[in-house]
Amino acid sequence: MDFNHFLSSYLPDPAYGGTRLYRDMVEQAVWAEKVGYRAVSIPEHHLINILLVPSPLQLAVRIATLTNHIKLVTSIAVLPVRDMRIFAGEVVQASMLCDGRLVLGVGRGAFAYEVARLGTPIEQTRAKFDESLEVLQALLTREEVSWNGDFYRFDPITIMPRPEVEIPLMMAVMAPEGIEACARQGYMVQTTPLQASHSVLMEQVNAFKRGKAEAELSGRTSRLSLMRGIYLARDAGDARRKLELAYSYYERFDNVFSGPGIVDNGCIRPLPRRQSLEELGRSLIICEAAEMIDRISAYAEAGIDEVIMSSNFGQPQAETLDMMERFSVEVMPQLAGNRKRSAA
Repeated sequence: MDFNHFLSSYLPDPAYGGTRLYRDMVEQAVWAEKVGYRAVSIPEHHLINILLVPSPLQLAVRIATLTNHIKLVTSIAVLPVRDMRIFAGEVVQASMLCDGRLVLGVGRGAFAYEVARLGTPIEQTRAKFDESLEVLQALLTREEVSWNGDFYRFDPITIMPRPEVEIPLMMAVMAPEGIEACARQGYMVQTTPLQASHSVLMEQVNAFKRGKAEAELSGRTSRLSLMRGIYLARDAGDARRKLELAYSYYERFDNVFSGPGIVDNGCIRPLPRRQSLEELGRSLIICEAAEMIDRISAYAEAGIDEVIMSSNFGQPQAETLDMMERFSVEVMPQLAGNRKRSAA
């Protein structure tokens, strides 16, 4: 199993400043390579103070200049808010500047507040994503592409420069039927059950396995990455403190993901949650090393290829870096084997 550190930019206090926030993210990425993570993931969101990276490709290029081999994954680039005729060229340029280490994770977007204010109501994002993906793939693989669709209409164009290597695509999908369809086509898939139960996760995993089995009959392969809230705590007290921070984070996340989308001057208003602190604790993996090894081993046994670790809940940067190193020493080596573990 591989591990990917999610650079989940979170600015609960705007006074901290964007310069310090992005400096922290770059430092985490450099540290991730040093201590043994396979990849880092870079989010994209606009107009809000969680996951706020307006240009994931730009950040990927910056990280590439300071690292040597770590994979750089957009997680995810939101296609419906972009013009694919411009974005395709940006992707090619970024891939070249990242020395071929870029993995283009794409999706439809998750927050109605955000996509509506950028011109695409959430109800239209599925249809617009599907067509945008077709346009993007055509522009990346063919010359003199023309289009006559619902969202794009243009005469023949060729993006320049032309891609020199194939740019890997990863689909961000949560619905089991969508996961199965993407795996069937040979795409890499990223998913998450968010704060849902293990049974929801297994529905997603089994859907991926069905699609992957069909893909392999045609000689295609796929790969499943799971994003989870994970923090290696030093002790029970540390675990409790990080869980409380995570709960505060999700008070904001839920507001824009499934709630009313109340935002004040760019800051998401924390709203009461239906899920209790204890219930959230059973969903996230915020614990000491022995329990963490037990729970993550279950993911390997289920057939998950990579865990994307979302570990930034608002704690100081020094604690995040320390946690990443401890995880690489105390947990990663223990997951090299395949031992029977309890379900997470």
